[in-house]
Amino acid sequence: INAQELIKKIGGVIKIGKIAAKSDAQNQEKILEEIKKLLKPKSGKFKFGISCYNKKKINIKPLAMEIKKYLREQNVSCRWVTSRETTLSSVVVEQNKLTSKGAEIVLINLKGGSEVLIGQTLAVQPFKELSFRDYGRPARDDRSGMLPPKLAQIMINLSAIEPHYVETHCNASLRNAVILDPFCGSGTILTEAMLMGYENLIGADISKKAINNTEKNINWIKTKFHPAILCGIKFQLYNKNATELSKLIKPNSIDAIITEPYLGPQRGKFDIKKTVHELEQLYTKSLAEFKKVLKPNGQIVMIWPIFRVTDNVERITADLNGFKITNPIPENLQNQKTIQLTDRNTIIYGRPGQKIWREIVVLENL
Repeated sequence: INAQELIKKIGGVIKIGKIAAKSDAQNQEKILEEIKKLLKPKSGKFKFGISCYNKKKINIKPLAMEIKKYLREQNVSCRWVTSRETTLSSVVVEQNKLTSKGAEIVLINLKGGSEVLIGQTLAVQPFKELSFRDYGRPARDDRSGMLPPKLAQIMINLSAIEPHYVETHCNASLRNAVILDPFCGSGTILTEAMLMGYENLIGADISKKAINNTEKNINWIKTKFHPAILCGIKFQLYNKNATELSKLIKPNSIDAIITEPYLGPQRGKFDIKKTVHELEQLYTKSLAEFKKVLKPNGQIVMIWPIFRVTDNVERITADLNGFKITNPIPENLQNQKTIQLTDRNTIIYGRPGQKIWREIVVLENL
């Protein structure tokens, strides 16, 4: 894998690394020897950091001192990069250029702490690029377009679209599947799909302003990111209600519908019960329309709001109209319990203190 390229397309991944060796956790000499093999100093000062992913703390200071001693014996000027946490953040790794001009050593405890995996980070989340595409785009509407680019990437990947590679006139291998976002807002899902290599994209929104914003952001992405690669991408944008899509789109022509619909009022006081009822009606009607345009084996990935404005948590229950909520986790990972799903096999995306959380719902066509 090309870790630097892959991490740009999987928004939920913080780091990608490679495991090089395994050792007894008490065998500091063996751990040090394996770490030495990973150190490849270049010209200039060599920076290194150590991250421990475990419940049982490892005293990394003696290791770091031994690494510094070893490098100095090799006449290498070096610095140990530290942080308050036991793991270095992607920001610390990137700012100190540990993946390009240094090294982040990763130690992971196994078997209750008796064994340790020794690895090295190859790539970290491109937080600067993600932030630039979020806050730097020309058309950003705080009321209709607040979907983070990394969440858009997660949703696109959860759709599990089968890639159909085709050669285009600009010599780029693009994915030929058709993606529809019927609540496109500022176009975040569409523009992220562009950068991930999807070729046929359709956006719709009831707001004319949203369609204009999407168009501006698409053109901005084309000029700022890989214009040669993006030259063969086809876009269709419609100023239309999501409940009337079948008037514009051919039946059974869409591979995946990926969308964050209207989630209700974002500010001020509002009647939660009334809002939930209205959204349930909107989502039910929209799903009935999605059924008409989606391919028989197509999937839907959409956001439903969870309201945490009061002590009571309110969530949406729409009529699925022949769709079924499916577990988004691959079967071989479902027993790992690394991602906590809700009682209806959905993923919760939110942060403490947020009033409206996102419920990621993956639907398959029965």
